[in-house]
Amino acid sequence: MVGVAARHPGANRILAGLVLLCAAGPAAAQSPLPPAKLAPIEAAIAAEMSRLGIPGISAAVAVDHELRWSAGYGRADVENNVPATASTAYRLGSITKTVTAAAVLQLAEKGKLDLDAPVQKYVPSFPVKPWPLTCRQLLAHLGGVRWYADGEMESTRHYASVADGLAMFRDDPLVFEPGTAFLYSSYGYNLLGAAIEGASGTSYLDYVRKNVFEPAGMERAQADDVFAIIPNRARGYQKASTGELRNSALADTSNKVPGGGLVAPAEDVARFAMALQGGVLLQKDTLARMMTRQTTRDGRQTGTGLGLFLAERDGVREAWHTGGQPQVSTVLYMQPDRRVAVALLTNLEGIGPVLLDLARQIATTATH
Repeated sequence: MVGVAARHPGANRILAGLVLLCAAGPAAAQSPLPPAKLAPIEAAIAAEMSRLGIPGISAAVAVDHELRWSAGYGRADVENNVPATASTAYRLGSITKTVTAAAVLQLAEKGKLDLDAPVQKYVPSFPVKPWPLTCRQLLAHLGGVRWYADGEMESTRHYASVADGLAMFRDDPLVFEPGTAFLYSSYGYNLLGAAIEGASGTSYLDYVRKNVFEPAGMERAQADDVFAIIPNRARGYQKASTGELRNSALADTSNKVPGGGLVAPAEDVARFAMALQGGVLLQKDTLARMMTRQTTRDGRQTGTGLGLFLAERDGVREAWHTGGQPQVSTVLYMQPDRRVAVALLTNLEGIGPVLLDLARQIATTATH
């Protein structure tokens, strides 16, 4: 289904009645959600689009390891009046980190990567720091690798490889001794991408294409190459302080491909979640470790596992990752015990927490 969610860049609000026009999703014909579930899901999406002025959004829902529904609403490109559909491709932002984590854990399962060895074993070009730094610590954001400096998230410099992208932070000191504190870091995941290359003997993109995308059935997931022609790629938007819709700043994500540089439609994100939860990508015990909260050296529990945020709400286990960068806000949300996954991708910046709440609502509706 495709709906109309925005009329022009200056529109401050969207008429909810227009949002749900002609929705379409090829997955819906497989085993669709019943109308009693789909109607409140679409109403919830329409309400948030209207409230926040979201130009375009694409969604996909998987239940019992089956893609049950997908659709797009609003505009993937406001200036050219291009509808958002189930096939619209968006930057995934930090959902990419969960893909990278799955790849690292695969290599650990195969005995090709030791999670507790110094990362220099796989990335000898990365300078030795005052303390050892391991892939397990990087997966859990316990490695002390810094966050972005001013302007780095909006970098327009193009890097030819994952190894080249390490130049942005490789010579900087660690913020703290690894294992002693939590600090969310996209650059830490860039280093993990380089470790994947060292352990596998192939490029990061070639590895995830063969070992994650293909077995999961992710037919259109790829690098967010600003120079490539990517069919149905969404344009990105931000809100000015006046509420006016504006084009997003230019940004080249080649500086952080393993940490936030993939692009895909919502259906592919849902397929990844199905493969992850269904034992296609990881063994059962590995997935359990991925979805176990990590702790600092002194026993303080963090809110993350290995590549996922974790919580329990009303007795239901949750695992998710949001993404936020120029052009997009995204979320992959799972309730593993209920075998449900929701992917929401939008072309409006800065609304990650809202998307997470919306995904929770959709997941609950889809399984009740």
